[in-house]
Amino acid sequence: MDVTLLGTGAPAGLPRPDCPCAACARALGQEARAATAVLVDGTLLLDLTPGAAFAAARAGHSLAGVRQALLSHPHDGPPVEVPAGLPQPGRVADGRELALLTGHRVRALAMDSPGTGYAVTGPDGLRLLYLPPGGAPAGLEEPAPTYDMVIADVVGRPDALAKLRAVGAIGPATDVVAAHLDHDVPPGAELRRRLAAAGARAVPDGTTLTVGGYDDVPDVPRRTLVLGGARSGKSVEAERRLEAFPDVLYVATGGSRNGDTEWAARVATHRERRPGSWHTAETCDLLPLLAEDGPPLLIDCLSLWLTDAMDAVNAWDDAEWAGGGERVLRARVEELTAAVRATRRTVVAVSNEVGSGIVPATASGRRYRDELGRLNTAFATECEHVLLVVAGQALALRG
Repeated sequence: MDVTLLGTGAPAGLPRPDCPCAACARALGQEARAATAVLVDGTLLLDLTPGAAFAAARAGHSLAGVRQALLSHPHDGPPVEVPAGLPQPGRVADGRELALLTGHRVRALAMDSPGTGYAVTGPDGLRLLYLPPGGAPAGLEEPAPTYDMVIADVVGRPDALAKLRAVGAIGPATDVVAAHLDHDVPPGAELRRRLAAAGARAVPDGTTLTVGGYDDVPDVPRRTLVLGGARSGKSVEAERRLEAFPDVLYVATGGSRNGDTEWAARVATHRERRPGSWHTAETCDLLPLLAEDGPPLLIDCLSLWLTDAMDAVNAWDDAEWAGGGERVLRARVEELTAAVRATRRTVVAVSNEVGSGIVPATASGRRYRDELGRLNTAFATECEHVLLVVAGQALALRG
């Protein structure tokens, strides 16, 4: 089963008409995208968009063989002109299945937003799932048969991938292709990086893909360290790397700090950002979590873990530090990095980068700065991917 992506952009296209934003200004050449429409084996059209016939011609195809045209979402604006000879497009009721003369079977899936998803099974038995913009499947049953290809709004609804992964509908070999791409993410390298973190990819308009024929599924890094200064966006970046995966365990190392209202407000902000399927553990005891099998870990953050570890050895006192505190702390850091090296879980850890600012005025402050630099260096050594976030922009240092 072959699919040709006549367009891969949001309903308004990319760049959006008359939009002055930086993402639209950079959406040129192959990064420019018409509204998403997919042609399956030349016989089934999923979403009819303006200029679909010309887009098909540019891709070396014709719409003359289309026997069924299906819409996945409400279309705003003036009605789209139906090319001569093309069947009148329509929506299929949720749960209904169509059997086409071409041997394709199409089942309509209910969404959690206005729209319809389509599960297409080709004559060869391969399975394609196409989701509308801004939509995620509703009422998925577990276990679900695994799709060979999923075309979805990866940037706008990463939780849709998490839901599909949770029931087995997306497996390790599923080709996840991003569609309905809008100006939320700058095109180019940043878009590719974010999609790769979700185990997905984007292709230029006009690309023809063979369902089940893609072997180079993006390899999601198993261990990632996200560094950054205060309010740099490092926690948001770390959360973004796992938002397409279910059952993430968020490890908060800062504790509750009873009575500190400002800290409570920070914690509440973090909790509100997290997907509802995530779980939270407030602990600095990371070694058992790294040793266990289980869902991905998001550790936020190593800076507070170090504070707890230094508190435990009274590292703030010069005499205690010289009398054995330094040795004990270094041993704890070695234990942590050894556990990161041995873990089988996906791990994303956050830490502060504090070595580029003002030199602390106290010996204990300088000690903390130095030990955090050593911890970050040791932890990064064990990670396939290391990012530095500056002003909300993620710079890849490794991977």
